[in-house]
Amino acid sequence: MTTDSPVIEATGLGLSYGTTRALDGVDLTVPAGTVLGVLGPNGAGKTTAVRVLSTLLRPDTGTARVAGHDIRTDPQAVRRAIGLTGQYASVDEDLTGTQNLTMIGRLLGLPRAAARARAADLLAGFSLTDAADRSAGTYSGGMRRRLDLAASLVGRPQVLFLDEPTTGLDPRSRTEVWDVVRRLVDEGTSVLLTTQYLEEADELADDIVVFDAGRVVAHGTSDELKHRAGAQTLAVRPRERSDLPVVLQVLEQVTGAAPAVDGQGTASVPVRGEAVLGTVLDLLTTRGVGLSELGVRLPSLDEVFFALTGSPTAVPEKEAVA
Repeated sequence: MTTDSPVIEATGLGLSYGTTRALDGVDLTVPAGTVLGVLGPNGAGKTTAVRVLSTLLRPDTGTARVAGHDIRTDPQAVRRAIGLTGQYASVDEDLTGTQNLTMIGRLLGLPRAAARARAADLLAGFSLTDAADRSAGTYSGGMRRRLDLAASLVGRPQVLFLDEPTTGLDPRSRTEVWDVVRRLVDEGTSVLLTTQYLEEADELADDIVVFDAGRVVAHGTSDELKHRAGAQTLAVRPRERSDLPVVLQVLEQVTGAAPAVDGQGTASVPVRGEAVLGTVLDLLTTRGVGLSELGVRLPSLDEVFFALTGSPTAVPEKEAVA
């Protein structure tokens, strides 16, 4: 594989479970050194695609190459080139952090000393050195997830599959995992990331594909997908909640549409561009309304997701296993 070749290239992947079409002609490309975010509602086929590309499932139709190796004809070479972290931490709770990583190194064929050295390096890189000799069962959720990520990197993979890696984590732990992923990409690892968190894709992904009913229904950068969703939104929040009726009146006067109001007292209305900002500001200033927020934004990725699939974001999918 040359440095210019995609690390993942799939064409027409299809897979059925009985009468259920889990993948229906999926095409994917991941350039080297990038993160591809894969979004989709429950049962859309995201996890099935990961299982196929990581050689855990064999597709009925289509072809794919991962790190330059064909998933059908050379699955062992694919497995040597990849790391995989599933939706839930898979570390052994009875073993220490060091023992978990050393065991994986030994299973990958490393000599004992090399496996322990690799474990120590990874524990340091994931800020787990202080907990290295504690059983994994005593780790917090964020620590366990970092250990799980470290486990997938023992073999120094070219490609890392992250299947909803922050499911169930609190916001602080999720941010810690994001920092780890960014560092891995900076160091040259390529990542395919499935996620149920739209913010996660916005933060990490260079490109995004949206799955629905086993197909790729959209592909592009975060901003490109947001532009596809249509109108921008003008958001206005008055400094004093008592001024909200005036804000609503002015917005409807300027845009001709009835604004929506969220729980924080922010009024929003679809607009075609930023030209209305000056008019709204002048009218509200003339009427003595002070503002805490005034701006035009693209649709959120949640809104894009709903526009493309007709489904809200949801809890992690649990797809059938052959």
